[in-house]
Amino acid sequence: MKRIILLTFGVLLFSISSNAQIYRMAEMNVEQIKKLDKEKTVVILPGGIVEEHGLYLPTFTDGYWNEQVTRELAKAIAAKKGWSVVIFPTIPLGNSGANDIGGKFNFPGTYAVRFETLRSVFMDLATELGEQKFKWIFIIHGHGAPNHVRALDQAGDYFRDTYGGRMVNLTGLLPVVAAWDGKKSDAQRKEDGLPIHAGMDETSMMLALRHDLVNPKYKSAKPFASDKMEDLITIA
Repeated sequence: MKRIILLTFGVLLFSISSNAQIYRMAEMNVEQIKKLDKEKTVVILPGGIVEEHGLYLPTFTDGYWNEQVTRELAKAIAAKKGWSVVIFPTIPLGNSGANDIGGKFNFPGTYAVRFETLRSVFMDLATELGEQKFKWIFIIHGHGAPNHVRALDQAGDYFRDTYGGRMVNLTGLLPVVAAWDGKKSDAQRKEDGLPIHAGMDETSMMLALRHDLVNPKYKSAKPFASDKMEDLITIA
């Protein structure tokens, strides 16, 4: 994952190195914000949908992963000479929980917002940041729903077209998503099927990040997966 993030920096022309600062927007005052060099400051907008993750994982599973990616990304940027990072508070809004796949549009644990709402929130933030002359923004909001990804991509397009900067939905890029399967054996891939939701990947991730929030009964859970897209509705 870290290698993919660093590769993305190469594409986005972050080519210098060493000594930057990492700030948290919630802890900054007006004077500190004004002093930032907007041409060499990267703003990170982490998010996390509140979404059911079955019997074993917490509803903020996506958010915990996004916050970890945000921390790693901030450190990678901070290794670039002269660059600063500002991390926003995590935005707990997302569109379309995995329960929608099975036609369960209202389901305990999922508290989603409309596509238009999500897009508007990130477009509004893009406007505020653009008007204040920020040029570089990463959205870290991994969640697989197509409209969720589209809303964030469109907010990024708006920022580029209106303010001439870059607002990249990093966790919506295919190389980042593809990294999920990198460490699995062939047998594990076969057992896990399509790694869509609350499976081996996310369980392993939560065990690493917040094992205290994982229901220990996962150890005796039977595999319930498929490698066929058409089976997803039945499983959901």
